[in-house]
Amino acid sequence: MNLIEILKSWDTSLFLLINDHFSPFFDNFMYAVSEKLTWIPLYASVLYIIIKGWKKKAIWLILALILCVVFSDQISSGVLKGIVHRLRPSHAEDLKGLVHLVRNYSGGKYGFASSHAANAVGFALLSSLIFKRKIYTYSISAWALITAYSRIYLGVHYPLDILGGAVVGTLAALICFWSIQKFRPEILRNVKLKKSVAIIPVIMLIMSFLVIIIYSIIS
Repeated sequence: MNLIEILKSWDTSLFLLINDHFSPFFDNFMYAVSEKLTWIPLYASVLYIIIKGWKKKAIWLILALILCVVFSDQISSGVLKGIVHRLRPSHAEDLKGLVHLVRNYSGGKYGFASSHAANAVGFALLSSLIFKRKIYTYSISAWALITAYSRIYLGVHYPLDILGGAVVGTLAALICFWSIQKFRPEILRNVKLKKSVAIIPVIMLIMSFLVIIIYSIIS
């Protein structure tokens, strides 16, 4: 076995180990976590903070966040998936009958790299660099981690797909943040968010997770 085959073997083994541990509660929980519409309150709260803190200059930070997510999504889905052509575990013939799928959701044909992981990590990192508040950074990082994990749980991504997406999202966030520092450095120097303001997205995250937990129990 060459190195690539060894990595694929390890990746598949880790995927099966994670995907094999499931329950009705976590089926509902991870499916809801993976739904992008679930997190509209989070995104809205982040936009609210940016507009409240930066006012007219907020447009540059909002544009940076949008570009970060667009770059992350397009590079992972539009470029890498078309180049690498790695089948998702949910479509792999050699894993038929071994993959736990939730609600028959199997995703598209190819999985590397994960756009969910890329988008979540990119958004989390760039917004953390902008806000510079520990409580927000810890909370949004946990959110990105759970979002990425949900894709393995649901059987639509291998761990290396997630890692690849995380790398894409990280690079996109760093490039966008560098662009702000390079072309609009005064935006980052002149504003320091109050703790009471920075905690709003954290509250939105907690409330969203509570709703997901209740939904997962009663469904």
